[in-house]
Amino acid sequence: MTSIKDVARDVEMSTATVSRALRGLAGVSGETRARVMESAQRLGYVPSPSAAGLASGQTRTVAVVVPRVTQWFFAAVVQGAEEVLRESGYDLLLYNLAGDASARHRVFETSLLTKRVDAVLVLSLKPSPDERERLSRLGRPVTIVGADMPGWATVRIDDREAAATATSHLVDLGHERIGYIGGATEGVLDFTAPSARLTGYRCVLEKAGVESDPCLEADGGFTIAGGQEAALSLLQRPDRPSAVFAASDEMAIGALRAARELGLRVPEDVSVVGIDDHEMARYFDLTTVAQPVHEQGRVAATQVLAALADDDWTPEQVILPTELVVRRTTARRARSAGR
Repeated sequence: MTSIKDVARDVEMSTATVSRALRGLAGVSGETRARVMESAQRLGYVPSPSAAGLASGQTRTVAVVVPRVTQWFFAAVVQGAEEVLRESGYDLLLYNLAGDASARHRVFETSLLTKRVDAVLVLSLKPSPDERERLSRLGRPVTIVGADMPGWATVRIDDREAAATATSHLVDLGHERIGYIGGATEGVLDFTAPSARLTGYRCVLEKAGVESDPCLEADGGFTIAGGQEAALSLLQRPDRPSAVFAASDEMAIGALRAARELGLRVPEDVSVVGIDDHEMARYFDLTTVAQPVHEQGRVAATQVLAALADDDWTPEQVILPTELVVRRTTARRARSAGR
């Protein structure tokens, strides 16, 4: 592997001069800098990221802390962020917690992030007071995606409003017995969306004069398989719901599979609505509340880059809009449905 000494030897200069030329520092003529850059390119010299970070105080790297990188939502947000960072010459360092509390502790409560990154993006987690203190002590820009954190830079949708939109759509179609498939509202990763979406669902039912039934609320784990299992438990009840609101499209797709397994017609026997506008939603003709997932990553990355460029930058709380997309999995309640 070519070293800086090889470049210095090739241009017959000291390693100090070559280092200054490669880092773009003052005190090096344009002619000298051009010679050094040409030699480095010709010899295939690649500066060590750690050495560059020590020299400049920057690593040109942004950390992204992800609960589960295998889930579509998180992968789409990461893709959006990576596109913006790459355009500005930054790399993305991924920390996948994979649902593991010890991994969260390792990332937030140790020195893992120190000197490794210039900024941090946290996806769909609401840091605890201790974690917020540690993030503050990093002295680096931090943006939270998917959580309401006053005083911090955030990018999110209104999860409660999105759930209310989905539930209201079903109520407007005449459905009264509406099942809900969501996720655990408590746990090691403290997702913010499950509790907000459950609240939105319950509030609409209360406003419509429909008493919420805990027996119609099931945990689908925000996965297709989990959604299918949860829907099976709801739709096999003797007093089954005439409609199901799933708090994510992946769980809604699982609900569609469950209905088919039970021989139920969608939407004639049961209506199904989700949240996301997943890339597969249109292929299932799924009615959903669309959110700009990819854009959330792009906006979050833009925020940390703006903070890195301006010491006086003020954290912003950005709420992106959602939109009801009606397809063919919802319809007006038939008199016999759910009976």
